[in-house]
Amino acid sequence: MVSLFENYEQQYSVLTADITAQIGQLAASATKDRRQLISNIEKHVEEAQELLEQMDLEVREVESAKRQRCRTKLDCYRAELKRLTLEYIKARSIKQLSYDSAEELNDVRMASDQKQRLLDNSERIERTGRQLEEGYRVVIETQEIGNQVMQNLNNQRETIKRTRSRLRETDEELGRSSRLMGSMIMRSIQQKIILFIVGACFLIALCLGLYLGLSK
Repeated sequence: MVSLFENYEQQYSVLTADITAQIGQLAASATKDRRQLISNIEKHVEEAQELLEQMDLEVREVESAKRQRCRTKLDCYRAELKRLTLEYIKARSIKQLSYDSAEELNDVRMASDQKQRLLDNSERIERTGRQLEEGYRVVIETQEIGNQVMQNLNNQRETIKRTRSRLRETDEELGRSSRLMGSMIMRSIQQKIILFIVGACFLIALCLGLYLGLSK
């Protein structure tokens, strides 16, 4: 589906093509034809300026992902219209005189050359616009890759933090277990010593009782 901005672009391309052709005709036209050409060119230039203003308003409504690319196109279109306006002023300022047939033929050739230069300039501007669009696309892709890398790094950092936290918890659990085992071992040793002492006392008392009994 063609957007409103693209529709304006198509209308602008048609207008600039007409302006370019009429500028070439103006440079080679006779005096009687110049007024009509001048009127047509000025009318088309005004229409092109209005289209650029509409495009400028429409750019503000374009989604952010495409806005910068549309602004770049709009800047190229403004530069192109400014160049065409200067070419029109230059062609209009040329004084028309009566020429011989050979000179008139040379004028026609010069006008044709001028028109070709205008077309070449338009093509160069179009190529520049495409290059800017490609550069902007590469920048966007690089930015997206950078954002993905940053997201991955953030995720890895969070994973490392969680792992460190778990290791600290495990170390604390091991420390508590070690202290508990040490306490249990000490209690076992104490109990064995107490049992040994009780057994020794019982044995001594038994021997002493037997000795006293035999002595009587």
